[in-house]
Amino acid sequence: MEVKALSQLIQEHGIVGAGGAGFPTYVKIDERAEVILMNCAECEPLLKLHRQLLGKYAYEIMKTFQMIADTVNAGQAIIGIKKEYKETLKALNQYIDAFPKVSIKLLDGVYPMGDEIVLIYEALGKVVRPGGLPIEEGVAVFNVETIYNIYQAIENKKPVTDKVVSVVGEVSHPITVRVPIGTTILETVALAGDITTEEAVYLIGGPMMGTIKAGSEPITKTTNAILVLPKDHVLIRTKNRNPSLDIKRAASICCQCEVCTDLCPRNALGHPIEPHKFMRAAANQDFQDTHVFINTLFCSSCGTCELYACPQSLSPRKLIADYKDGLRKAGVQVPKAMKANPVNSAREYRKVPEERLKARLNLSDYDQDAPFDERSVLVNHVEISLCQHIGAPAVGIVKVGDVVESGQLIAKPAKGLSVAIHASIGGRITEVNKSYIKIQKMGRRDGAV
Repeated sequence: MEVKALSQLIQEHGIVGAGGAGFPTYVKIDERAEVILMNCAECEPLLKLHRQLLGKYAYEIMKTFQMIADTVNAGQAIIGIKKEYKETLKALNQYIDAFPKVSIKLLDGVYPMGDEIVLIYEALGKVVRPGGLPIEEGVAVFNVETIYNIYQAIENKKPVTDKVVSVVGEVSHPITVRVPIGTTILETVALAGDITTEEAVYLIGGPMMGTIKAGSEPITKTTNAILVLPKDHVLIRTKNRNPSLDIKRAASICCQCEVCTDLCPRNALGHPIEPHKFMRAAANQDFQDTHVFINTLFCSSCGTCELYACPQSLSPRKLIADYKDGLRKAGVQVPKAMKANPVNSAREYRKVPEERLKARLNLSDYDQDAPFDERSVLVNHVEISLCQHIGAPAVGIVKVGDVVESGQLIAKPAKGLSVAIHASIGGRITEVNKSYIKIQKMGRRDGAV
């Protein structure tokens, strides 16, 4: 397949990064890529879906990975996978000889190994410049589910209509399921049995970088996990803290020990993000050195500073995120053409072991099997967001009253960076606006689809 044809197919089938910010994948089909990387590092603790999906569909995913490498003429296709994922490794090793460009890079069980900047350094020894893109170093990174979705598009002409999600925490039967996009969080959690805490809170995306959402909100193309926790859990208390109180606490008790900066994964790779300096300047409203604030744009929001490093339980990540948001709204952009400093010589000794991180976050008891169950999930209605990716929201092409089939195009890519959106169930369109499209499944009397 030619580069342009593959890129167009990926855009038309609505494929984006199946996690994180949802970067449109068609842009990564680039002939500058000398190496393509598959990310099977499960960046967040407790997530299991990528290793499970890769283990079950090892041949199909590796075949597609090899095809992408051939299409962009990349010399290597490397699967980055943690050493402890032994069952998945066994599945990969069954077929590895059939794909000459594909190799396996074993990774340590540390956080945040799934951060693509960290992964690129671990796999290739290359440092992506601060604010830069992997392609500048001749690298393109894809996660496991994204590659699987490309396989589905090529082999079965199937667009992205569902999402694999791990449901863990305070549930009677932790599980990994495939649900139609637009299914509510509550309906997805119900597939994991009973909720085992009285006042449950839903942390979406993972314990470190995830956000608290209501049960009525929909699953999107980037929803990797739902962590069900008690409302008084340390993670929930931390994420619910008032930023105005956080800044006062920083002014009162931040001792400038620098541990937040010492353990910062991006700082260790030479990026100019120094949380301790930010905390000092922000707490004291000291704006003499504006670089301290502008450099917050290089923060990956991994949360290591806040949830692991700080001995005072302060919130550098949350405060930095607020400043980053303010800078962006003010039109301040990431500085261009900045080179990274040398990699810190102590980096190897400052990695965060996953087991220790889980213990620190009081999550060890939740690290249980979550079997992969792909049985069809039936839902009566979905709310499909038109903006499930970085870039411009898709543009709806249906109207209220239209009857659609599962997989049918309901929103076309907008101008610029954008992808298509498809119906995840068959039914009648009940609402259309600039943010989402709602579909209601029809009964037999309505002329079921």
